[in-house]
Amino acid sequence: MRQRLWGEALGSYFLFATVVGSGIMAEQMAGGNVAVALLGNTIATAAMLFVLITMLGPVSGAHFNPAVSLVMRLRGDCCWQGLAATMAAQLLGGVLGVCTAHAMFDLPELQVSTHFRDGPGQWLGEFIATFGLVTTILLTVRHRPAAVPASVALYITAAYWFTSSTSFANPAITLARSLSDTFAGIAPGSVAGFVTAQFAGALAAHWLDDSVLAERA
Repeated sequence: MRQRLWGEALGSYFLFATVVGSGIMAEQMAGGNVAVALLGNTIATAAMLFVLITMLGPVSGAHFNPAVSLVMRLRGDCCWQGLAATMAAQLLGGVLGVCTAHAMFDLPELQVSTHFRDGPGQWLGEFIATFGLVTTILLTVRHRPAAVPASVALYITAAYWFTSSTSFANPAITLARSLSDTFAGIAPGSVAGFVTAQFAGALAAHWLDDSVLAERA
C-alpha cells in the first residue's frame, strides 16, 4: 500500500504540474490565440500521461484520478480504506504539483481561480469525458493491456477538443485547478457540478461494462 500511495502521489504531482504549467506556458506564448494555447496544453498533457502510465502502472495502477480509483474498487481492487488513502494521495500530490507549476513561473503558489465553468453543457461535457475515459481504460485493459498508456493519452487528446469542458475528467485535478487562476483554472463555485458529473460518468461506464460489455467479452 505504501508503494501504491507514493506512486499515485508522484504521478498526480507530475500530471497536475503538467496540466497547469503547460497551460501557463501556452497562454504566454500563444499571443492571445486560445486555440493554440489549448493545443499546447493538450500535447503536453497527453505526452505526460503516456509516460506516467507506462512508468507507474506496475507500481500503483496509474490511476491519478479518484473516479478511476472508485471504479476499480467497485471491481474488487484494494479496500475502502485503501481507496480513501489513494484519493488523498492523488489530491495532495496534485496540489503540490499545481503549487510547483506556479512557482516555476514566478506566480503565487496558492491562488483562487476566477474561471467560471458552469451550465448543463459543461456538466454534460464532463460526464461524457469521464465516461469515455473509464470505458477506454476498462476495455483496453481487457483486450489490449499493453496499449493502455497510448489509448488513455490519445483519448484525452481527443477529449480536450470534442468536449465542451475541455475534459477535466478527474475530481482531484478539478479541485486542484480551483487553486490556480491561470489558463487551466476553474472557479471553486464550479467545482461541485464538475465533480458530480465526473463521478456520474465513471459509474455509468462501470455499469455499462459490468452489465453489458463484459457479457460479450
